[in-house]
Amino acid sequence: MGTNSLFERALGRLDEAARLVDITEETYIRLHHPKAVLSVSVPLRMDDGRLEMFAAHRVHHNDLRGPGKGGIRYHPDLDLDEIKALAFWMTCKCAVMDLPYGGAKGGITVDPKKLSQMELERLSRGLIRRIADFIGPQVDIPAPDVYTNERIMGWMMDEYAHVVRRHEPAVITGKPIALGGSQGRSTATARGGLVCVQKLAERHGWSAEQTRVAIQGFGNAGQGIARLLFDAGYRVVAVSDSQGAIHSDKGFDVPSLIRFKNERRSLKAVYCEESVCDAVQAERLTNEEMLQLDVDVLVPAALADVITGDNAGAIKARAVIELANGPTTAEADEILNEAGVTVIPDILANAGGVTVSYYEWIQNLTGDYWSADKVEKRLQQRMSHQFDRIQDLVDEHETSFRVGAYALALQRLGAAAEAVGTRDLFNGSK
Repeated sequence: MGTNSLFERALGRLDEAARLVDITEETYIRLHHPKAVLSVSVPLRMDDGRLEMFAAHRVHHNDLRGPGKGGIRYHPDLDLDEIKALAFWMTCKCAVMDLPYGGAKGGITVDPKKLSQMELERLSRGLIRRIADFIGPQVDIPAPDVYTNERIMGWMMDEYAHVVRRHEPAVITGKPIALGGSQGRSTATARGGLVCVQKLAERHGWSAEQTRVAIQGFGNAGQGIARLLFDAGYRVVAVSDSQGAIHSDKGFDVPSLIRFKNERRSLKAVYCEESVCDAVQAERLTNEEMLQLDVDVLVPAALADVITGDNAGAIKARAVIELANGPTTAEADEILNEAGVTVIPDILANAGGVTVSYYEWIQNLTGDYWSADKVEKRLQQRMSHQFDRIQDLVDEHETSFRVGAYALALQRLGAAAEAVGTRDLFNGSK
């Protein structure tokens, strides 16, 4: 595997963090080698009678701290290298949040927008039939990811029950509430990002009303954090989707933007009262121009490698909150650090989703279901506590927030590795 692979580049994030914490070489070695990789072909009978085959993969990266946990994504450009990187990030994310999980990830190389609802259901159920022996409530627990949602998770849970001949709601998280899903799961990733913004604002003395936020990507995560920031009084001054961006320094009425986007599948600056929408003046920008706006907080909420060595020098935001996985390259990180831009890394910033998935898993296993208020309070407390733990490492070692986050993950993964025994135990050194 070449050094240009996403997995190798993701592993490179460990190097500086490993110098800050006392971990064994064995911990480092374990993280460089996924525990297991499953590649399958999923047959799909199309609506017109044709048979098509779709490549799918599931990776168990590491299970030192518990069963694998990670989403299933559907994307036409998805490949095994990307899934390995995503599974590695999940290992680190679960360790950062101190969850009893290891990292896993999976997906199908498919453009779901080209499938009918019935084809999508058949494909989703077909995937579960192929990987049923590779997942389970104490083995590997999937969840929604890019272009998958709670309905698809419901189909998958139902299919798994058919395969194993028993009801197992804890095998999948991010399900519809009617099928055992958790209150607060659909907004959890965004809510975790909001906590990070609030912690930064608290640290720097920013008022919500004067804090300008730009959000790149207006899917589930982008819309979710836009709505929460708006409700909390923050000024959302720019949003973008794959077609481009809109900007208004006065800030947008976010509920109207979301309503228009979801009804028309495009972005337009509008203000709605009931069913009547009025167009609002806004500047049209490219996605690249939006990334370079003079704002306080930039939230990349789409796909990987958005902020690179080529454009990082033009970024004027004071802070970047990585709601997407891997949106900032290592080269860009160096440029942003030198410019004094605070980057809250994905393994903390978007960890709200896996945290509430953990709460859903607990509820499924015990049959004790929680209120939305309880879920949100527990998420707020856990995110805030881990943010502070990382901040302590950042201050102690005078390093970046990303390095601090990986250092915290390595501490916890290293403790688990030593608990099962390393060279020092077996050669009598300890």
